Amino acid sequence: MSTLLLVLLAVPALTAIVLWCLPFSIGDRIAALVGTVVSGLVLIGSAVLWWDLIRPRSGVGEVTFTAGTPPRRELPGTITTYANTDVPWIPPLDVRFHVAVDKISLPLIMLTALLVLLCCVYSLRITPKVGRTRSLIALLLVIETGVIGTFSAVDLVLFFLFFEVVLIPMWLVIDIWGDEHDRAGRRRAATTFVLMTVLGSAVMLLGFLLVYREAGTFDLAVLAQLPVTGGSGVPLAAAILIALGLAVKMPLWPLHIWLPDAHAKAPTVGSVLLAGVLLKLGSYGMIRILVPVLPDATATIAPYLAGFSTVAIVAGSLACLAQTDVKRLIAYSSVGHMGFIGLGIATLSPEGLTGALFANIAHGVITGLLFFLAGAIKDRHDTSDLRTIGRALYARLPRIGGLLTFACLASLGLPGLAGFWGEMLVLLGAYRPGDSLPRTTFLVLMVIAGLGTVLTAAYFLRLIRTLCQGDPAEHPATAFAVDLSRIELVTWAPLIVLTVVLGLCPWLLLNHWTFL
Repeated sequence: MSTLLLVLLAVPALTAIVLWCLPFSIGDRIAALVGTVVSGLVLIGSAVLWWDLIRPRSGVGEVTFTAGTPPRRELPGTITTYANTDVPWIPPLDVRFHVAVDKISLPLIMLTALLVLLCCVYSLRITPKVGRTRSLIALLLVIETGVIGTFSAVDLVLFFLFFEVVLIPMWLVIDIWGDEHDRAGRRRAATTFVLMTVLGSAVMLLGFLLVYREAGTFDLAVLAQLPVTGGSGVPLAAAILIALGLAVKMPLWPLHIWLPDAHAKAPTVGSVLLAGVLLKLGSYGMIRILVPVLPDATATIAPYLAGFSTVAIVAGSLACLAQTDVKRLIAYSSVGHMGFIGLGIATLSPEGLTGALFANIAHGVITGLLFFLAGAIKDRHDTSDLRTIGRALYARLPRIGGLLTFACLASLGLPGLAGFWGEMLVLLGAYRPGDSLPRTTFLVLMVIAGLGTVLTAAYFLRLIRTLCQGDPAEHPATAFAVDLSRIELVTWAPLIVLTVVLGLCPWLLLNHWTFL
């Protein structure tokens, strides 16, 4: 299995190089097809890893991560990793090429592989007007390599390097294939994105160096067994720096300023991967690094992390109520949803952490679908401005209007759909936070976050009313437009099915996390 993980890391990157080496005329014709085949194989490979992970094992060749500072129950318990490769890389600095997967990282790897596959399938028929499909698909595959590498890295330096790999490709995706009507705007959005995330990564790296100063190693397997304890001094400084760096990527308020413009100007596939995958790098890092490696310092900063996360829930929802652009509205909704994930992590409770993990997956699935739908609406109207698109989508584009309503209901947390379980578990975690945390503070934050769910319902229902309802005679401009193409149906179907399946059968994921 370790070889398979290395293949999953290498094949997308090598395919991207091959695509760039092909002649322009040939490469553009076959790029989406090649990307579809390769990303499909990566998805199959990750599914094989998942099956190998969840079946009974003898325990040979396992590596364990053990978190410190347990609350009422073990937190997060012993997490077993498979497909382990651990070889020296830079011996003078004790940096190792150490990759592995476990029950936390592998669902995110599968989500990444699925969304990249769907973006490549979508690109078989629908590409940005600027063209250059070969380069776009190659960059998507490089992003896939970087994300899978980040989710599988068991060395802090390796984590940082893979973390950085995704930045330049996404910057190029936004800058080159973004909104063709606003070249200056898309360049500004791309530049803000890369500057903010690079700054956050630099701050995070400083935190990693402080951890190395205290522990003498970058290896997460060792650090989880022998965490850096102490809630003040160097451990606290390291926790603050790492949390700030990861919060930029999530992003949490007030470090979210790059996100709305990046989504609004990015092409459809860029928005899908940005929301569905890249935002998860920050939340995953908090669960993988902060909680087990710096347990005492994390408990010290947890109330502040919870406070900023709760502000993100409310501020993101209020911003959504003021938006007149579909893509910006969905972008601000991500700020609120990632706020719930941050709150769940900050509770340091089994319920909160489990809710954060589940919400990570659910947000990737649902928001990926929302951005696909927003892209389809923009393609048909040549704008994502609600005032220009008009109303009566149910009459003009009934299937797309129905799917938009479905995705909005899932995102606002309707019971029976995937968005419900993560938020419910996070609120439960805030009701019963870790024993070392101030319960009264978290009860107040729970109430405020609960009000945030009401605001979430308000802005999504407002979007449905504004965009989907109304008299079609008043907005006939796109009455002739194709409602739902075959390629769109094929692309969106897996996300629709997953939204329902995870809503009705949450145990498919919850049974594999040992926090409860």
